[in-house]
Amino acid sequence: MRLASDTEPALPTATDGHIAVVNLESARQAAWHRFWRDPQRTEVAELIVEQEQATAQFSGHLEAFDRLETLSRALAAAEPLQPAQPLLVKAQIDCSVHRFADARAALASARAEGAAVDSADRLALVIDQATGTDPHAVLAARRARVQRSGSWGECIPLAALLVDLGEYGEAEHVYLQGLLSYPDVSPFALASLCFQLGMLWGERVDTPRPTLAVQWYRSAIDYVPCYVKARVHLAEICLADGRSADARELLLPALASGDPEVSWRLGDAARAAGDEAEAAAHLRIARTGFEALLARHLLAFADHGAEFYAGSGDDAARAYELARINLANRRTLRAFEQAHATALDAGQAQAASRLREDAARRWGNVRAFQHSSLADGPNQLTEEEHAGT
Repeated sequence: MRLASDTEPALPTATDGHIAVVNLESARQAAWHRFWRDPQRTEVAELIVEQEQATAQFSGHLEAFDRLETLSRALAAAEPLQPAQPLLVKAQIDCSVHRFADARAALASARAEGAAVDSADRLALVIDQATGTDPHAVLAARRARVQRSGSWGECIPLAALLVDLGEYGEAEHVYLQGLLSYPDVSPFALASLCFQLGMLWGERVDTPRPTLAVQWYRSAIDYVPCYVKARVHLAEICLADGRSADARELLLPALASGDPEVSWRLGDAARAAGDEAEAAAHLRIARTGFEALLARHLLAFADHGAEFYAGSGDDAARAYELARINLANRRTLRAFEQAHATALDAGQAQAASRLREDAARRWGNVRAFQHSSLADGPNQLTEEEHAGT
């Protein structure tokens, strides 16, 4: 497996990130006005889905998910001349909020109404990949699409799947190829690619290399300065290095987004700096924020909520509950890993053992499983741990 050197390639130039975010917001509002004037214009609805997804991803304004729900209801109430396209848009929205069973149903209805085969097939791959369904078949289909079209947009989901399968060297190559061949000047796609490379080096490879992850996260922020997820992940590395002041500096500009992960990590930074009162205040805000999101979009945020409660949220039972919900919705290797870890933390040794066995049956033949926390380690609590539960 060949992985990159410590030196980033020369990165493409792009539109200023501040200007791009302002333009995105203006375009998003304009698209909504156009849609409300004529809700049957599904091409506008498709554009809104893309814009709201970008708003949530980069600006951290998670009210975008509420607006997508509004769009879904409006499409259902409209009476389009060609019903297949609104059904495809509904399936895209369902994917965005991780209602994958609903997305499959909407997609099946769209096919029955004569949806374009290529569009339907592309969305079916998105659903299968997100839910961990037959990953080898999805991989073959992803490779075929790249070979057939050579499209930049087909390369990125292929790279993401390769990461899930543990084929990190090839994944990095595809990501870098996409980064260097991107044909536009929008900073959003480039920032997302840099973020994915940061995730690859910081969290996904067998032996993480934080220094490289930092470089990629900083590049993502250079492209889009308000990129909340990149700031949060970079702050986590700062906290792991004992640099709580640097983490705080990264997070404070993102606090206005309302993303509870920002408050969570600010709480961690305050605790690391010895300010328990400030830490408690931030963590209360984070807990309230997560519960509000979970009440409205449970499936979209179950994994994030489980991560919070397994860590600074300090509620092992709630973490396990949310991890189980996430796993029932998408049986990916990462979902299994989280469910297994939270089961052990919650004192559910037998459940943890069953989860490991199920994960081995589903994922044991991929490279990522061999280096997974599920491949070895304790399946049950020690006698002392069991006595304390």
